[in-house]
Amino acid sequence: MKKIKFFGNNIEVSCEYCAHSKIQNDCQFCTINRVLKNGKCRKFSYNPIMRVPLRANNLKRYKEEDFLL
Repeated sequence: MKKIKFFGNNIEVSCEYCAHSKIQNDCQFCTINRVLKNGKCRKFSYNPIMRVPLRANNLKRYKEEDFLL
């Protein structure tokens, strides 16, 4: 039986949320000196705490006139 990960099995590989990535002085680097090759890294390990969620869209402002029949 295939193991299903908490956030899904189709997580895009990115150094932004890899467990081996580190940010210092607004510069991000890999602590094990790896680079992405063809969009893949063999040492990629997903760390959900490093992921920054996308901002929600602003809600549309309604007027009282919009609710009149």
